[in-house]
Amino acid sequence: MRCLILFLFIVSLPVLAGEYGVFSPETYRYRPEPAEKTLFILDFSNSMSEYLDGQSKVELMLDTMRRILPSINKNSSIGLRVYGHKMGFTPIDACRASTLLVPIAPSNSVNIEGALMQTHPRGMTPITYSLKQAVKYDFMGFRGKKHIILLTDGGENCDESPCKYVMELIKIRKDVVIDVIAFNIDDADDLAQLECTALVTSGKFYSANTAAELVKSLNNSINAHKEVEAKIIPAP
Repeated sequence: MRCLILFLFIVSLPVLAGEYGVFSPETYRYRPEPAEKTLFILDFSNSMSEYLDGQSKVELMLDTMRRILPSINKNSSIGLRVYGHKMGFTPIDACRASTLLVPIAPSNSVNIEGALMQTHPRGMTPITYSLKQAVKYDFMGFRGKKHIILLTDGGENCDESPCKYVMELIKIRKDVVIDVIAFNIDDADDLAQLECTALVTSGKFYSANTAAELVKSLNNSINAHKEVEAKIIPAP
């Protein structure tokens, strides 16, 4: 009798697998999630013209990007958005000065470097507007994780709050991670807002006050999200 029960159980396993989602290595396989897409959002506000250790902050940022971009895997999809690169005729215009200079795509390091070399600091710091544009438009059509690397030398100054924005964002989106690099910022309120922006999205917050710390922060941010995600799906 026991042998008969055992036989019936073994015979029924394939049926149970299909009916209730039980899987075996023969019926299921791993499929990697779509590769993560990374968007740099870089600060070209007027304060980036200020000097730090004998060099303007924008030059320190550009030098760091020139150093890091060639090391990024060519198969990685990356893009570039900048803000503060235009003054605008009115405060409203200045607070909308955010542009996707290089759409997200593989093998984009040379394109990003070229775009950066033609961009100059001029205006305001519309961080929240830039994040909204990135999430709504720049990642459009992409599946999987979206990784934003935001580098700024100041807090929001366009009457918005990036912290409040991401707190609303995570209620409807779980696929966006924002790393924030606070470059030469000592205002406590600005730092708190920026740290909130990163941590609420499960991102990393970095504080960089020297060229070496800036390089380390950008490297850490790029490399921290290289893990390959996978999910189990039924084999065809």
